Amino acid sequence: MDIRVCMKLPGGPDVLEVIGAVADPPGPGQVRLRHHAIGVSFIDIYHRKGLYPLESPKVPGVEGAGVIEAVGPGVEGLQVGDRAVYAGIPGAYASSRLLPAWRAVPLPSDIPFDIAATSMLRGLTTHMLLTVCHPVRPGSVLLVHAAAGGLGGILTRWAKHLDATVIGTVSSPEKGAIAKANGVDHVIVGRDADIVSETAVLTHGAGVDFVVDGVGGDMLRQSLRCVRPFGDVASIGWVAGPVPPIGIEELGLGTLSKPSVMAYAADSNRYRQAARAVMRALARGVTGEIGGTYRLADAAMAHAELEAGRTTGGLVLLP
Repeated sequence: MDIRVCMKLPGGPDVLEVIGAVADPPGPGQVRLRHHAIGVSFIDIYHRKGLYPLESPKVPGVEGAGVIEAVGPGVEGLQVGDRAVYAGIPGAYASSRLLPAWRAVPLPSDIPFDIAATSMLRGLTTHMLLTVCHPVRPGSVLLVHAAAGGLGGILTRWAKHLDATVIGTVSSPEKGAIAKANGVDHVIVGRDADIVSETAVLTHGAGVDFVVDGVGGDMLRQSLRCVRPFGDVASIGWVAGPVPPIGIEELGLGTLSKPSVMAYAADSNRYRQAARAVMRALARGVTGEIGGTYRLADAAMAHAELEAGRTTGGLVLLP
C-alpha cells in the first residue's frame, strides 16, 4: 500500500503521521514518480517546525529519486520507465508523487537511487555557493562548518576538484576523521574551539576567502571574524538556533549573504543548468556519504537523529 508522511501542526518529530495514499494521475506538464529513495535534509526539519510553512497536505521532503510511472499531457523528453531525480519542491515523503516535468532530471543507470536522492539538493546548494555566492578558483581558501555533514562532504569534494584549500570545523575527533576522508585539508575539532584564532594561524593571519556557515547561532559572528577583507560569508542554516542580532559594524570588510537553494532552484532554466552540473559532479564521484537508512514510515526517527546531531553524511528514506 502507498503511504505518505504528513503533519497537521508544526512541532517535534512526533507530529509526523503515516497515512495511506492514492497514486494520483499526472496533469498537463506533470509526471508521477515512484520513489526508490528519498533524501532527508535539515530544511525538512524547518518545514516540520513551521519555520517555513508547508501548504496542505503538509508533506515534508524536497528531494528524491525513482522511476517515472506515468506521464501527463504535453510532457516531452520523459517517458514511463525513465530513472529520474529531483530537488527543490516539498512533498517527497511519499511512496509516489506528482512533479512538474521540468523538475525531473534524467538519472544515469550507474548512479544509485540513494546516492542521487541524498546528493541532489546538496549538489544544487554547492553549485550555488561555489559559482554564485563566491566563485571558487584554484587557490581559494574556504572555511566549511559541519564539514562531516551531508552538505559538508559534497561541498568539500567539489571545492577540492576546483583546487581550493578547505578548512573544516567538526564537533568530535570521529567526525574529524570523516571530514579528512572527504578531503578537508585542515580540521578544527570541538564545539568550544577558538575557530577565529585557529583559522588565523592556518591562513597566516590573512583570513579565508569564503565561509559557509550552516550552523547559525553565535557561529556566524565568529565566521565574520575569520574572513579576509572583501571575502564572503554565506549563512545557509541555523542548526544551533537563530542568529543573534549583528551590528553592521561587525561585518568588517566582508560581505554577508543568506542564499536560499529553494529560491535558486525555483527558476526552471537555472535549475536545469545547475542540475546538469550536479550530474557531472556525481559521475566523477563528488557525492555525499550515506550516513543512515530508514524506512519511509520511520521518518520521525530520522528527524530525531538528525536534529540531535547524532548523524554524519546524508540520511535516506526507503519507501
